[in-house]
Amino acid sequence: MTMQQILGRAREVLARNNIEEAQLEGEILLRHALKIDRARLYCELDRELSDEQEDRFWHLVQRRLSGEPTAYIAGHREFYGLDFYIDRRVLIPRPETELLVEKALEVARTRTMDTVADVGTGCGAIAVSLALNLAHIKICASDISADALEVARINCQKHGVVDRIQLLRGDMLEPLPEPVDLIVANLPYVAKQEISRAGLADFEPRAALDGGRDGLDKIRRLCQQAVDKLRPQGVILLEIGQGQGGPVTRLMQRCFPSASVEVMPDLRGIERVISLCLTPSQSGAKLTL
Repeated sequence: MTMQQILGRAREVLARNNIEEAQLEGEILLRHALKIDRARLYCELDRELSDEQEDRFWHLVQRRLSGEPTAYIAGHREFYGLDFYIDRRVLIPRPETELLVEKALEVARTRTMDTVADVGTGCGAIAVSLALNLAHIKICASDISADALEVARINCQKHGVVDRIQLLRGDMLEPLPEPVDLIVANLPYVAKQEISRAGLADFEPRAALDGGRDGLDKIRRLCQQAVDKLRPQGVILLEIGQGQGGPVTRLMQRCFPSASVEVMPDLRGIERVISLCLTPSQSGAKLTL
């Protein structure tokens, strides 16, 4: 069977099992099975595969059909045009999180700032993307998981930004040595009940998904911590889930009563990023949320 033929069969099998982007996922799995890049794949579509190669590929397809994400099977995921090493120690970067990076770049280019904190960095996708686009800014990337920071370190090395990103272990903003100009965070925001109902933690780490009873536990704590960790004229950018714009806006305004807060939708019109902007005269209020 040729590569083109096996890709066609894989697309049918994946699509029949409700796998979105079946063509793309089939390509990724075949490239991984054969250890080739995309250019070579398309140059050799008429190449016959050996029985061993076919068996290896269909084994990967079966893993995918069992629910294992392709990113974990292949060991990498593209994010913001970059390739990141991924394993089951970290959450898989989502395309919608690229909006958080875009908004952070807009803020950094329109305001004077020299320090950014990526909170809950995971694999380091946000921090690395920012470092490669903002050469003059110091970036701190924190995570409570030592395993996640090890994956982030691998990606910092892969993209040549080890000297640009300071990896810090601890609870969100607590390990920051000093206040920063911009806080960027994609924290766990899925309600605990939803994680169990949808089986979301079957493969991905629960700690990277679990936002508590209403999905806002981590966001509440970040708002509290930010009072002492955000500089005058500072900005906070958070990724949020559907329907969380109102509750998170109220949380932010309780901590920063005079700040400007805006909710921004993603390409599907879903509330995705919320921003808080301070002016020099504004400061946070220490509250119990």
